[in-house]
Amino acid sequence: MKKTVLTFGLISGVMISVLMDSSLLLAHKIGSGHSMVLGYTIMVASFLLIYFGIRSYRDNTLEGQISFGRAFTCGILIALITTACYVATWEVLYFNFMPHFMDSYFAAQIHKVQASGLDPATAAAKVADIERSQRLYQNPFVNMAYTFMEPLPVGLIITLISAAVLRRKVPVEPAAAGAVMTT
Repeated sequence: MKKTVLTFGLISGVMISVLMDSSLLLAHKIGSGHSMVLGYTIMVASFLLIYFGIRSYRDNTLEGQISFGRAFTCGILIALITTACYVATWEVLYFNFMPHFMDSYFAAQIHKVQASGLDPATAAAKVADIERSQRLYQNPFVNMAYTFMEPLPVGLIITLISAAVLRRKVPVEPAAAGAVMTT
């Protein structure tokens, strides 16, 4: 399983990293709503390699049979490698090339709260929470944790679907079933 997981995980990781890099060039041109849709589309496209990784492992190593548990294990390991590549790419980009990228995101969140018509005390509390998150995001470990949680749910969903679709049990032969009943 190790070879399959590493192969498909790294291919998917390179794919998600390259596509993320490319999409960031378009982020300011297409707007935050479309940018988010593009980002999750990139994640889904990259995580589709989970399906192909599980299928390859089942067909080439396990002679066409795999349990849901083993398929899930293979898929989630591919997802973790892909997610680790995503996080590593983001950390390098964010802290070295785009340290103010999230400032516009947090500013938009603050503006949204201020324009929402909430009472001043509630709005001030929400703005304080956003500003606290903005300060926390500057810590590389917190940044990594937030970034890790972006693609992982997508990878988990694709892993669950792939494991369910690709599971294949060992066929029970009629002679073996009859022998069990007569004993």
